[in-house]
Amino acid sequence: MAEVTVYSTTMCPFCEGAKALLKKRGVSFNEIMMSRSTEDRDKLVALTGGWSFPQVVVGDNVVGGFEELRAVDRAGKLSELLTLTA
Repeated sequence: MAEVTVYSTTMCPFCEGAKALLKKRGVSFNEIMMSRSTEDRDKLVALTGGWSFPQVVVGDNVVGGFEELRAVDRAGKLSELLTLTA
């Protein structure tokens, strides 16, 4: 199974939603807590191309935020993504 990383920050309902969805699907993930500072956002953009929290990365594929993760899951593509990038 591909490694999953969630870049998140505190008090972020979308971050909590992404982590809850992954847990519900039995997907283990690494969480990297970041502040909302300009420096951390610059790092996030450099890593993922996204500037909002969370950013979910599966293997080498940037999924995006919670809405994108939920769309991948609803389309039945999350398990496929996890195995394709393993």
